[in-house]
Amino acid sequence: MSEKQGHSVKGLPMFAEASPEALAKDKAQLAELEKLPTLEKWKGYWARTGPGWFQSAMTLGGGTAFASLFAGAFLGYKLLWLQPVSMFLGIIMLSAMSHQSLSVGEKPFSAISRHIHPSIAWAWALGALIANIIWHFPQYALCSAMIADIISAITRWDPGATAHGILLLVIGICILFVATWISWNYAKGKKGIKLVERIIKWNIWIIIFCFAAVVIRQSFAGEVAWGKVFLGFIPFSYIPREHVGVSIMIAGFSAAVGINMTFLFGYSYLAKGWGKEHRGIAKFDLVTGMWIPYTLATGLMIIAAACTIHGSAEFDGTKISPIQAASMLQGAGIPLFLSRVIFGLGIAGMTFNAINMQMLTSGFAACEMFNVEPGGWKYKLACMIPAPGFLGVVLWKYMGSWIAIPTSAICGLMLPIAYISFFLLNNKKEYLGKDMPKGGLRFWWNLGMLTAIGISIVSVVYYLYNIFGK
Repeated sequence: MSEKQGHSVKGLPMFAEASPEALAKDKAQLAELEKLPTLEKWKGYWARTGPGWFQSAMTLGGGTAFASLFAGAFLGYKLLWLQPVSMFLGIIMLSAMSHQSLSVGEKPFSAISRHIHPSIAWAWALGALIANIIWHFPQYALCSAMIADIISAITRWDPGATAHGILLLVIGICILFVATWISWNYAKGKKGIKLVERIIKWNIWIIIFCFAAVVIRQSFAGEVAWGKVFLGFIPFSYIPREHVGVSIMIAGFSAAVGINMTFLFGYSYLAKGWGKEHRGIAKFDLVTGMWIPYTLATGLMIIAAACTIHGSAEFDGTKISPIQAASMLQGAGIPLFLSRVIFGLGIAGMTFNAINMQMLTSGFAACEMFNVEPGGWKYKLACMIPAPGFLGVVLWKYMGSWIAIPTSAICGLMLPIAYISFFLLNNKKEYLGKDMPKGGLRFWWNLGMLTAIGISIVSVVYYLYNIFGK
């Protein structure tokens, strides 16, 4: 085994279950799949997707919910183009990462460490781990609050402060138990990976259904301006110039791809035993598992807020929480079951998915940093690093104001550095060899990555200026 290979597949595929015979059979099936007509080939691809859905699950969290709902409430349908364009730029970068990991088979941490610099690899892993630990708290806070609101809506129970705090804590513990079970199942080899992928896929479709139900109801009521909806999806059809609008646009770009997402991505492919033969499926997976679900979920949230909250007397133009949005939907005439229960389930599903993905990412990041092979009790313990975040159900309202800003700044600064690292790797002959992109493909791919890097830098500079420059 070469030095490069030694760095690449040690401990992966997850977790030493994929025998050479099984991988050879998979490659033979892929070769046959490539000969089929496009639709039949895509059907075969669809059955094998998974890692792209993980990225969708991670990005569809509380930050995306806040950004999308506020965009619809403040600007109506005008920024519907933002999320699809933001995620498209993210996919350009992630497709380069998948090309690298699948072409060479080297784990991303060791690739950056050997070909860029060890300090960059460590900063990337630490940034991802810090993001998971800190943003675990608000995910739990929002998820438990939405579930508590659903319980109150169904039972009409109005608990006092003490009872409400106890309820939130019980919900948080239940979420932690289920999330731990799901993340630990990923360590059970091929069957465990498939189980987790199925859970995430179904949960994302349930999320989309919940938001779609609200929009469909409003559409039949004649409340959705579909002409404005279609116009809103035209890229750059509206560019905000006022401070709040620009802030919403920057938040939308920032919410699409986070530093912890970039860390999980390469490992979720290698864990499945994928290689060069899977590069076509990887791109298909990014579009169907990440771009489409993300566009649908965020678009439906914006439309729901635009046709109910935008321009209403209850909306004062300031940021709104998803719980406030659910109440405003009810106030706009949407039945309680749809506004508080179905819509609330969509938000709860988003945050629950994010919690699961943050635990998985923490497991991979800690294993890389401490040179531990993924699998066994050490990996499971690493997945539990952000677990204290369940206390966010009662603590986030006290800690958020002083911990969110520095964490956002640190993670925001690290994202363009990670992007630049993968841009350099994608153009490094020593690393990719004959698999380095060439000709027109290389030009357009580089242009897309440079655009993504530029926007990420602008987002960070704008964020830091608004926080520290005034």
